[in-house]
Amino acid sequence: MDKKTKHQITTWLISACLLIFLMVIIGGITRLTRSGLSMVEWHPISGIIPPISDRAWQAEFEKYQNFPEYKMLNQQMTLGQFKFIFFWEYIHRLIGRLLGIFFIIPFGYFLIKKKLNPQLIKKLLFMFLFGGFQGLYGWYMVQSGLIDNPHISHYRLAVLLVLAFGLMAYILWTALDI
Repeated sequence: MDKKTKHQITTWLISACLLIFLMVIIGGITRLTRSGLSMVEWHPISGIIPPISDRAWQAEFEKYQNFPEYKMLNQQMTLGQFKFIFFWEYIHRLIGRLLGIFFIIPFGYFLIKKKLNPQLIKKLLFMFLFGGFQGLYGWYMVQSGLIDNPHISHYRLAVLLVLAFGLMAYILWTALDI
């Protein structure tokens, strides 16, 4: 692998670490603002577009009103307050989607251009699968608060954070190894 390619891949991977770190920060804000249960459905592809019209916002709010967090804790919540908590969870999920795109496009480019050796391909595929697993685990964590008890398990949250730091460490380790 030539020096220019090493620099490009290292920059890409370190940028991915920074994006994951941003996601952890937004996740913390989501937790502190109690926004994590505001989006009661998970649509990985179609969910990228937030409600735009007043009617769409009202529909999202009505979905939220059918779940324990609203019924037990937020019965006095207005649509404006709902939009605030929805914003943080939406941004958090949007960054997750961007991470996937941010990873797969450069990976495809380097793969097509034959700039990756087999060992690095395996490491990058592991990163991609690890990131996908983390997204699925995040939804599993959110679901725990949508059933009976409007609280997310602290254990599941801790596991999600450890997974994020583990992924960041693995990516950084790979980048530094290059």
